[in-house]
Amino acid sequence: MHEYVEIGSGREARKAYDLRDLSLVPARRTRSSKDVDTTWHIDAYTFDLPLCSHPTDALASPEFVIEMGKQGGLGILNAEGLLGRHASFADSVAKVVGAASTDWHEMETMLQSQSRGTAVLQELHQAKLDMDLFAEHMARVRDSGATVAVRVSPQNARELAPHLIKAGAEILFIQGTIISAEHVQQGGEPLNLKEFIGSLDVPVIAGGVFDYSTAMHLMRSGAAGVIVGSGQSNQNMALDVPLATAIADVAAARRDYLDETGGRYVHVLADADVRTSGQIAVALALGADAVMVGEPLARAAEASGEGMYWESVLGHPRFPRGEMRRVVAAEERQPLEIVLHGPSHDPYGTMNLVGGLRRIMAKCGYTDTKSFQKVNLTVRN
Repeated sequence: MHEYVEIGSGREARKAYDLRDLSLVPARRTRSSKDVDTTWHIDAYTFDLPLCSHPTDALASPEFVIEMGKQGGLGILNAEGLLGRHASFADSVAKVVGAASTDWHEMETMLQSQSRGTAVLQELHQAKLDMDLFAEHMARVRDSGATVAVRVSPQNARELAPHLIKAGAEILFIQGTIISAEHVQQGGEPLNLKEFIGSLDVPVIAGGVFDYSTAMHLMRSGAAGVIVGSGQSNQNMALDVPLATAIADVAAARRDYLDETGGRYVHVLADADVRTSGQIAVALALGADAVMVGEPLARAAEASGEGMYWESVLGHPRFPRGEMRRVVAAEERQPLEIVLHGPSHDPYGTMNLVGGLRRIMAKCGYTDTKSFQKVNLTVRN
């Protein structure tokens, strides 16, 4: 039963929880972390880790995506980012980083740096998309043996998806800050995802969503996966449902849809503003099959942002969302292998993400992510 609180005369709001509000309860039986299996299967694809990278130019150069694949995760290219707009992706990202890289120790100068970086990012995003150029980057990923996963926005999915699939996209992410089963645009033809997904030959993962009803609509549209949340980009929009509650609601929709269809399983991906292995573990415990990770991966030497992090929607020409952050000094970055698998000298869970996840699962007595969804939870406050 949902819990509601009165916020004023005649107005109530549902009480909801974030990942940081919950704790996992260890069981009477513990396991060895060496026995924990973190494998994630979706459609015909198998990954050693239940992690994928947020599709942002701050991370996802082809080199980063290739290395993410080597380390067992899924890297996602952004079809509407700088990769397909400028001949030298490295130079364009360097301009953003250079504009934002001043003194971050004082609040005023930090905000000024963020504004300069955002303005340069918006300017670079005004360049026209070149699908042939983007296809070259996709080919590099494909030739390495890594899975080619590509993100498009709901607004441009109809136009771009055929080109991307022809160029070799294996998994298509239709991802926006908020998404619905039918995107209506004044003066344009509505995007009906049920018809659109049915016309494609690749699995589609769509989101973000925050509630049971919208998730159920997307599942009925034929999506192979549903993304819950939208990273950090909702924080300045007042559209920020606490992710613990949102993941649990969407997992409930998946269970009901499984019963409705007699066995069709739709994956739940949590695109949460996670920063530690503990938060990744809580997202999986609530019912997520995989977690979309952003900021922690900016610590990797292979990430294109040189220790800076931002999300793709920060480049929106009129309404940028999220913020630009200095995660780590450029010279302090570590190989992605260390960020994911350790060893780590950081006691806060921001490094050795997978090692920390394995240890948490083992201490709770579970050896695979699906059974881990049964772990007991408590609310901190």
